[in-house]
Amino acid sequence: MIHGAGGGFDQGLEIGQPLIDRGFRVIAPSRFGYLRTPLPSDASPMAQADAHACLLDALKLARVGVLAASAGTSSALQFCLRHPARCSALVVMVPAAIVPLANGPQPKPPVSLPLVMKIALRSDFLLWAAMKLARNALIKTLLATPLATFRNTSEDEQARALELMRHCLPISKRAKGIWNDTVVALALCRFALEQISVPTLLISAEDDLYGTFRIARYIAAYTPHARLLSFPTGGHLLLGHQREVEVEAASFLRRLLAEQYFVA
Repeated sequence: MIHGAGGGFDQGLEIGQPLIDRGFRVIAPSRFGYLRTPLPSDASPMAQADAHACLLDALKLARVGVLAASAGTSSALQFCLRHPARCSALVVMVPAAIVPLANGPQPKPPVSLPLVMKIALRSDFLLWAAMKLARNALIKTLLATPLATFRNTSEDEQARALELMRHCLPISKRAKGIWNDTVVALALCRFALEQISVPTLLISAEDDLYGTFRIARYIAAYTPHARLLSFPTGGHLLLGHQREVEVEAASFLRRLLAEQYFVA
């Protein structure tokens, strides 16, 4: 489970919990710069992908299914490209990584992300205070979810969103990773999506304020054996579709297990 921006192993375990409840084993590392994982001089998605492979070596695991969320997408794609024999399936939720086009104008990263991070990374107290005093602003920026989507979902889903927001604390222990994610997003070149050979499931919502629907659609179009599951609303957290996403991801992985693609 490759977590997104503002996360760490704790976010990975939270996102992976529905799979755990369904009998899967979930491995949830913290990416470069998050929590106690150091930020090396080369913190590129390629280096992170190689670190994922080293983790599998240490755990003596030959192949795994990969579940990535948001900013974890880049290293997940690179893992499948650089270590295809180690990856048996790929599920990508709300891919926030920028995937430049081969020709024509290059897509730009979400304009709100750097500004929000500049403010949020100043201190744990400032982010905590913003959660108390400017919750709606953080829902739109940090969680990239329209307020109407948040307000129209169930109380349980609203609670899930706010809990994920709180789990960004302490932000000081994640700051280096968040800055690196921003740098990576600004510097990405086009990945060779056509060379990804594993079955791939992309999941996104059209109203995600980070623009992941466009990115998910692009990845699905250029990746062989890829399928896109999309929703008109839900924002970056896919609010209102948690159950459907859980069932779809679990059945996708179980089907591959039955076809002997997935090795636990």
